[in-house]
Amino acid sequence: MKRVTIQRRPQGPSDWPVLSEFPKTLGRIYASRGIQSKEALGRNLNELLPDREMMGVEGAVARLLTAVKANEPILIVGDFDCDGATSTSVAVLGLRMMGCQSVDYLVPNRFEYGYGLSPEIVDVAYNQKVTPKLLVTVDNGISSIEGVARANTLGMDVVVTDHHLAGDALPDAVAIVNPNQPGCAFPAKSTCGVGVIFYVLIALRRALVQEDWFAKEGLPLPNLATL
Repeated sequence: MKRVTIQRRPQGPSDWPVLSEFPKTLGRIYASRGIQSKEALGRNLNELLPDREMMGVEGAVARLLTAVKANEPILIVGDFDCDGATSTSVAVLGLRMMGCQSVDYLVPNRFEYGYGLSPEIVDVAYNQKVTPKLLVTVDNGISSIEGVARANTLGMDVVVTDHHLAGDALPDAVAIVNPNQPGCAFPAKSTCGVGVIFYVLIALRRALVQEDWFAKEGLPLPNLATL
């Protein structure tokens, strides 16, 4: 058996300050990685890669615009792991910040309904107290060909946001946003699911601002950096 040697990340000087603006443990992690100021963290939205470079964003925003302005019921379909949970939270909170009054979420029991947007979980979504007009997958959906087909049959549109590798075929969704789908030139291929839906929300916010949506509705301009 080949022996594997674990190599530790080089540590910064011991006199580097621990960033007091953050929780102690997080500040120590930043300091150990050479971060000496919060300015070096790149936490501003304008430091992100342009969302326009992510294939499918325009189609996703167009469908979400319709849903937001018509107050259509939207259901976020997530996953139970860390990325899925944060993706679901960001999607729900972000859409509510945009003025969505009818947005809910569903996290399938993988042992009962399978992974992702399976036909079985689509039926569960359809039979919610309020049947959604739009399903938005987060951290899943790129392989949900049968589930998206089932949703289409039931009259529910699907926007897929995911980061997993695609198979030989893609689901017949209204839009697919995934940096790892064929033809997508977005350079950050390691973007996780919560990053993908965050990029969609950034683009949606910009589109709503261009339509003067927040002023017309008397809503505060969302600060997505809080997410």
